Amino acid sequence: MKVLYVCSELFPLLKTGGLADVSAALPAALLEAGCDVRFLLPGFPAIVAGVVSGRGPLAIPLFLPKDFGPALGEAGGQGGVTVQRCALAVSDVPAYILQAPGLLDRPGNPYLDAQGKDWPDNALRFALLGWAAACLGGGLDADWQPDIVHCHDWHTGLAPAYLRCLAPAGAPVPASVFTVHNLAYQGLFPRASFGQLGLPAHLFGIDGVEFYDQVSFMKAGLQFADQITTVSPTYAREILTPEQGCGLDGLLRARSDVLSGILNGVDYLVWNPAHDEVLDKPYDWRSLGRKARAKAQLQASLGLELQPDALLFGVVSRLSEQKGLRLVEAVMDALVHKGGQLALLGGGDAALEQAFVQAAHRHPGRVAVHLGYNESLGHQVIAGADVILVPSRYEPCGLTQLYGMRYGTVPLVHRVGGLADTVADISAESLAAGSACGIVFDGFSASGLQSALDRAFALYAQPEVWKSVQRNGMQLRFDWQEAAQRYLALYRRLRPAR
Repeated sequence: MKVLYVCSELFPLLKTGGLADVSAALPAALLEAGCDVRFLLPGFPAIVAGVVSGRGPLAIPLFLPKDFGPALGEAGGQGGVTVQRCALAVSDVPAYILQAPGLLDRPGNPYLDAQGKDWPDNALRFALLGWAAACLGGGLDADWQPDIVHCHDWHTGLAPAYLRCLAPAGAPVPASVFTVHNLAYQGLFPRASFGQLGLPAHLFGIDGVEFYDQVSFMKAGLQFADQITTVSPTYAREILTPEQGCGLDGLLRARSDVLSGILNGVDYLVWNPAHDEVLDKPYDWRSLGRKARAKAQLQASLGLELQPDALLFGVVSRLSEQKGLRLVEAVMDALVHKGGQLALLGGGDAALEQAFVQAAHRHPGRVAVHLGYNESLGHQVIAGADVILVPSRYEPCGLTQLYGMRYGTVPLVHRVGGLADTVADISAESLAAGSACGIVFDGFSASGLQSALDRAFALYAQPEVWKSVQRNGMQLRFDWQEAAQRYLALYRRLRPAR
């Protein structure tokens, strides 16, 4: 089975969210399972820097439809637009890199300019990624043609449309899979951008890529992919509803026969306290006492009071409405007054950033805030905290709670999406059965979160029960190997062995 895996980020080369972690782990697991998988990645500087030098990559010129933007020739830069076949220093999975220097060779965030605004030509940049995927699907590389083109999030949403609409009559076309990591980010562009995309005119309509008089890359993927997946079973059901369908629930209900949820996994080579290099004293579930050293290390690093018995809550998150951080802000003072501490790592919404910085000023030594993201510090927070807070309004899968469980850091989560699929609440039944691994609350409200915090303090006051919940979570496994097998089964249904 030959699979072209199309995405915009890859850890550790480029990461703005969980998509990069998934892209690092799932293709590697597919390769290990015997799948002939290759990346297609945009030639952002951070990704190009990960290309192994001296391998003599093959550059294949990319044929461009005449309807693509008139400035594309100039935007492509010297040498035009090519797809380079190469190897990456960070992965055994072979790769194709889309090279269009004028469009992709820009510093900083791959989606935003230095002022934090979307690049004005993002429609063209990511349409080109979809077009390259369709060209490779159609045999651009004479030595390798995929059976499956697996696309991820809105950045790749036009690939299924190009595959479906622009293939020559009678030509073999690979099947397409479109995975939704977060339906709220839809890749919406003005109607005027449609003329740059090389798509037939009739596709700007309700049965095409039009969404409230805009172009939606997300809708294109949902409309034209042969199979749609999300990153957890519960989220696959939730997006069929108006509450979480983001205006696309009608389309998703119409295509529900090709929609399924496959839970993300964890790369335990990266997220494992037994050999995490950021820890002074690695530990596992058998040596859980050593976690106290990780807590002290975190408190010292962030300037928190060195109180081993203080219940330390951690947040490693994008600061946004989705992640429920307004609720955390609302209960902050109560958390501190009950004797708790908070270590927060994240960035995003300016008002939320300011609110947490002010909380740190109000509670020196009790609340510590580090704005931005730092991978090493992220490991320290997840290892050193007693509780990892994930009170998301909605959560397609969530990886933070999975990382927390592996590190013996009890997740406190809102019962939604992948959080509901992975965290068993500390009910009397689950405690008796030995399956309890976290604290789950219903009802997205400050009072709901406050009630969950009270339960966390009550549980922490029972050390032996607390340790049993930690050990339960640490012994759970959410392996990418299992997810890879589910994707392989899906691929085979779409393209049975010939």
